[in-house]
Amino acid sequence: MVLCAINLRHYLTRLNPANAEKALKQKSMGNLLSNRVSQVISPADQTATIGHLTAIETLFPWLVGLNTTERKTIPKIDSVNRDFVADAQNIIANNPDFFPAYFNAAELDKDFELYNVLDEIIPVAERVLEKLKDTQMLAGSEAYISALTAYRLLQSAAGDGVPGTDVLYDRLKARFENQGGPGAPEPPVTP
Repeated sequence: MVLCAINLRHYLTRLNPANAEKALKQKSMGNLLSNRVSQVISPADQTATIGHLTAIETLFPWLVGLNTTERKTIPKIDSVNRDFVADAQNIIANNPDFFPAYFNAAELDKDFELYNVLDEIIPVAERVLEKLKDTQMLAGSEAYISALTAYRLLQSAAGDGVPGTDVLYDRLKARFENQGGPGAPEPPVTP
């Protein structure tokens, strides 16, 4: 990594000595010194991961998907309602004569037990999903920063007349066309 930065410093100094240090300090050049995620998932690991996640759906074929209206309108349990359900469950179990035969207390017990078990599983799944999403976001950010760095390097090289770089620069520059006002497009400065 340091060798790459030294070679880049040499290259930039040779092309444009006055701006070499400034270019190296630009935030878009940060990928050369900081890379928080550097990982490749093998096809076998990708297949295994998808298989494990699919196995959860296979293990729990009764998982349901609610539509938007259902999510908004069905009664939901919160900490107060949870205590209410537990109290009702206890009252029903200890006073079965007060409830008609068609009232299915066993189904209440099953639903509440399922709710409580899923309440322990869901935070683990959410934690893993959040880490997957965060890692994807960071990997994408680092890839984009690297691409912006390449763009700026090609921009500088094309501006200094390095043969063959103008075509490559124009190809990347097309991404920023029609984004904003008149004049040459500039990529956003990234933190």
